[in-house]
Amino acid sequence: MSLIDSPFIVPPSAHFSVADAQTGPPEDVAGKKTLEKELAQCVEKISELQRKLYADDRFSLLLIFQAMDAAGKDGTIRAVMSGVNPAGCQVSSFKAPSDEELEHDWLWRTTNRLPERGRIGIFNRSYYEEVLAVRVHPEFLANQRLPAHDHPTIWQERFESIRDHEQHLSRNGTVVLKFWLNVSKDEQRERFLKRLTTPEKFWKFSKSDLTTRGRWDEYMQAYESLLNETSTEHAPWFAIPADDKRYMRLCVAQTIHQALDALPLRYPEKSPEEIALFEEHIAQLNSETE
Repeated sequence: MSLIDSPFIVPPSAHFSVADAQTGPPEDVAGKKTLEKELAQCVEKISELQRKLYADDRFSLLLIFQAMDAAGKDGTIRAVMSGVNPAGCQVSSFKAPSDEELEHDWLWRTTNRLPERGRIGIFNRSYYEEVLAVRVHPEFLANQRLPAHDHPTIWQERFESIRDHEQHLSRNGTVVLKFWLNVSKDEQRERFLKRLTTPEKFWKFSKSDLTTRGRWDEYMQAYESLLNETSTEHAPWFAIPADDKRYMRLCVAQTIHQALDALPLRYPEKSPEEIALFEEHIAQLNSETE
């Protein structure tokens, strides 16, 4: 997806520093109403291209969202995909693996949810948890009943599997876009406090959120590693500033629009013979009213 022009793309084969990554919008960012208007216009364009993607039936689009808690994954997915025909879009959320999923390799459960041709698939968390949460909590590996591994190399092996997997998808018509919603630790704190003091947001908070927050530095190290190891030309990562939700949503929408617009999408064409029969079909339908 080299045609995507974004300041937030994580360049392949270059060292990306999480500590230096932008979490907030630029100082000259537009106001609230302007951002909302631009998002609505972008969503409308995505909707038009989604219909063409569905009719063309050669490509699919996989959107992967990864982030720390309270970064805004759910809200971004809802806001950006609000204008897309539900028949052409499917959202999958991945939490702790089930007993059935643990009986398979770690890519199995997400592979089963890949989008069909003509559709947009959205992963709210993904197989990247296997080099993120599992890396920060290596005790999770015990549940996977893996063959003997040289643990110093297991993460490199998983990065290699991910790169191979995504290249395979790309070769077969699936466009892979990956979004890391980069919220700052201070902003996460404010959002947690809001959840703890707003009754209608109580349900969003879990004590485990604080446990994960307590290992912030370890998660940032894991993110930096996976971003550097798995951002490729055919499956790029975008480190989207997430402290301002409206700006974040617009950046995500613009990236999706660029990716769809770059595809050689076309509506199916009818042959001259088929078109020649249209007059007969029109006459038949009109005769029903006579």
